[in-house]
Amino acid sequence: MKAPLSARSQTERSDQTRARILTAAVRQFSTKGLAGARTEQIAEEAGVNKALLYYYFKSKDALYAAALETVADGVRLTSLAVLDGPESAGERFLRSILNHFDRIHTNPGFQSLMQQEMVRLHRGEAHSLTPLIEKVFRPLMGRMQEVLVEGIASGELIAAETTQIRFAALGANVFYFLSAPLMRLIQGDDPLESEALEFRRRAAIEYLGLAIFMDRAHGARVAARVLAETPVSAGGFWPQLEPNLIRDSSKNQEVKNLK
Repeated sequence: MKAPLSARSQTERSDQTRARILTAAVRQFSTKGLAGARTEQIAEEAGVNKALLYYYFKSKDALYAAALETVADGVRLTSLAVLDGPESAGERFLRSILNHFDRIHTNPGFQSLMQQEMVRLHRGEAHSLTPLIEKVFRPLMGRMQEVLVEGIASGELIAAETTQIRFAALGANVFYFLSAPLMRLIQGDDPLESEALEFRRRAAIEYLGLAIFMDRAHGARVAARVLAETPVSAGGFWPQLEPNLIRDSSKNQEVKNLK
């Protein structure tokens, strides 16, 4: 039985409010860190009062964990969708690497939060990575491993050690963005300028097309197709979290239908 219209409307408004709070929280936590972000600022940006914020999230730590998990769930779903596509294993791998490059560029909030968590981990401090490892990163790495094994078994990809292939592909993306400030000083140009980004993303995929495919001509064609079908993202740096995609992580519900 469907809920009465008034009840559905109330649920929709609640989802919208929660989504606004989480969007503001991602922005504040990613730029100021867990210690520097203030719940007053998050509430103000979300257009709610502090009491309402604490109605949805019982503490600042709970809000932080929910913001991190929500964005990470979106990353998991979009990444798995690419890896589970209908294309050949080699093409799915290239698409996943391009997806990774574009995600770093268009979703710096998540990248900043993850870097903060990694610093806390290295310092031996309390961190929020443990649940994300099981829900997000282990499934992603496992699926990518399966795709590479499939590609090697079919003869499409070179018989190299699969972890090294992952490191070479993902690591190149990460290094490009992490080293951008230093490269700007060394080279005098901005690696994050739009033309430089477009050139680098194309070069990264074209290189993999030549490097990891048994048939380089086939790999070059696959790379060209992937690039042609995946234009440079027009997404903003602070994508809004759609209300109908948000679920309360404290109830272990997933973000659904995120594209």
